[in-house]
Amino acid sequence: MTYYVYILTNWNDKVMYIGVTNDLERRLYEHKHQLLDGFTKRYNVHRLVYFEQAGDVRAAIAREKQLKGWSRKKKNALISGMNPAWRDLSDDWNV
Repeated sequence: MTYYVYILTNWNDKVMYIGVTNDLERRLYEHKHQLLDGFTKRYNVHRLVYFEQAGDVRAAIAREKQLKGWSRKKKNALISGMNPAWRDLSDDWNV
């Protein structure tokens, strides 16, 4: 099974959320339609700006924890390396 570590942000890139899922498209649908209460709903965080794959759940969770421990500057650099314009990578999806 494939797992995804992903980073979401809000409309002005001020708020960031890092999560793990085994179904990125389904999880983005839940975030974008505010189906679950919590941080992303409260702060309207639903723009997918970064994601990576992991082969097992333990590796994905370890990576999520690692990214959460990084400084904002380091997270910004990671995102900019994959997605320089910080566009919503899920724009073309049906979510």
